Amino acid sequence: MEAKLVRRTKRKPPPRWPSLVVGLTGSVAMGKSTAAALLKNLGIPVFDADGVVHVLLGPKGKALKAVAARFPGVVGSRGVDRKTLGAKVFADPKALRDLESILHPLVRLEREHFLRRAAMGRRPLVVLDIPLLFEGKTEDLCDVVIVVSAPAFLQRQRALARPGMTAERFESVLKRQWPDAAKRAAADVVIPSGLGKRETLRRLKLLLKVLAEQRRISNSHA
Repeated sequence: MEAKLVRRTKRKPPPRWPSLVVGLTGSVAMGKSTAAALLKNLGIPVFDADGVVHVLLGPKGKALKAVAARFPGVVGSRGVDRKTLGAKVFADPKALRDLESILHPLVRLEREHFLRRAAMGRRPLVVLDIPLLFEGKTEDLCDVVIVVSAPAFLQRQRALARPGMTAERFESVLKRQWPDAAKRAAADVVIPSGLGKRETLRRLKLLLKVLAEQRRISNSHA
C-alpha cells in the first residue's frame, strides 16, 4: 500500500462508531505484535485481544471461576497455569472449544468497553489487534483490515525461536488459522514485516496518513 487504500473485501458496513476502526491481524510469528507496538508508540489506541486474555486468566481474572470448573487443577494463586492449560487443550478440540466459549464472550465485552471509551474520548482512529480476526468472523467490526505478513521461512524461524514452541505445536497452530495467502487476499492493506522494523514503521505511518486524509474528505462531504 504505497499510494492509496484499496478495499478488496465485501464486508458488511461496520458499526457507526465515531472512531475509524482498524483491524490488525496476521498469522503466528508474522510480526503483528511488533506492528501493534509501533502503532501504540505513535499514540494510537490499540485493543490487545491477547493481552485481555492474559488479564482474564491472571490473578483475580474474570475467567478464573469458569476455567477452574471446566479444567480442574489449572488455577492457582497466580491465576491460570497457562502451560498446564495449554497441555489440556493442545490436542483436544472439544476442550479448546470449551475454553473459547468461556473466554470469547469476556473478550467481546472488553472490546465493546474499549470502543465506547474511544468514542467518548473522540479518538479519530483505533486499532483492534486480534490474532484470529478472520477465523472469529470479527472483520465486520472494522472499517479497514491490515494483515501483517512475512515469508514462510522467516515465520517458521521466528516461531521456533519462541520459548516452548516445537515444530509440532507450530504446525498445530497453523492448522487453526487461515493460510497467510487467504488473509492477504481478504485484507485491505498488507504490511510486510520481513524488511525490518524501520520499513514496517514507515508503511504504518503512510497508512495512517492515507486514512486521515480519506476521513477528512469523507467528513467534508457529510
